Amino acid sequence: MTAAPDSDSSASDEFQAVGGKLERGLIWVFIVVPTLALLPGIFFAWGGWISWRDIVLLVVFYVITTTGIGAGYHRGFTHGSFKSKRGLKIGLAIAGSLALEGPVVRWVADHRKHHKFSDREGDPHSPWRYGTTAWAVTKGFVFAHAGWVLWGEDRADPKQYAPDLMNDRDMATISRHFRGLAAISLLAPALIGGLWDRSWHGAATAFFWATLVRIALMHHVTFSINSICHVTGKKPFEARDRSGNVWWLAILSQGESWHNLHHADPTCARHGVLRGQVDINAWLIKWFERFGWAYDVRWPNQERLAKKLSG
Repeated sequence: MTAAPDSDSSASDEFQAVGGKLERGLIWVFIVVPTLALLPGIFFAWGGWISWRDIVLLVVFYVITTTGIGAGYHRGFTHGSFKSKRGLKIGLAIAGSLALEGPVVRWVADHRKHHKFSDREGDPHSPWRYGTTAWAVTKGFVFAHAGWVLWGEDRADPKQYAPDLMNDRDMATISRHFRGLAAISLLAPALIGGLWDRSWHGAATAFFWATLVRIALMHHVTFSINSICHVTGKKPFEARDRSGNVWWLAILSQGESWHNLHHADPTCARHGVLRGQVDINAWLIKWFERFGWAYDVRWPNQERLAKKLSG
């Protein structure tokens, strides 16, 4: 994650707190259309309109994008839990972009602002923004889950919250090419599926499962960290917000739902630090470190963790 200064200052000017009309419109499409595909997906699967190739493509693209968001965008770029050699840095930024959750510079800025004001005024996506009554939390839950992306205006200014990424030529370039990477994420499964099955049917089913269903599942798992994990869950560690651990999201989120420890110790590379807590992203970071691709990894410090245990 070593920053490489970019002498072209105009390259950084386009990263505003909220994207332009085209980008906001695309985000609406990326979220709403795949979500609408989930219900018919159950019907199609029951009717046999799915092959083992579709399942393989869905899993592969899901793991790539979930790793890009969780290990890359979140633990690496936002919190500096580890530093990356240039190849890994670029790979994780591209993988995260394929998740269609926005350019890396803007995503990181929003998340850093979230931690600065977590569950307080100024948090871009706290479910407690409207109050603590049942109706207020319900409305806040919807906003924290996806509303803040679709119509929220309280976004972070990248110039204030992510100047390091704006001054990194690789990160700025990948952010500027988000639309192109989004097109690849949408079309690559269909292309691979069609060539693999040698048919238009293979392309169509791969697009449905490995593009639409994969994106919907990925989005709602990620959004659930903002909504569900700030409304419910166990809180073994002391944090200054309402973050909790939600065990049943751990596998799908690759460890991101061990959210209480994360907010208690944000720079820690492992979120699932207690016995039995599966943290796939931490395992991947460990492998990155062993291969020499990641370094200066901030692994859990038992003494520090002991001080943060509640009760």
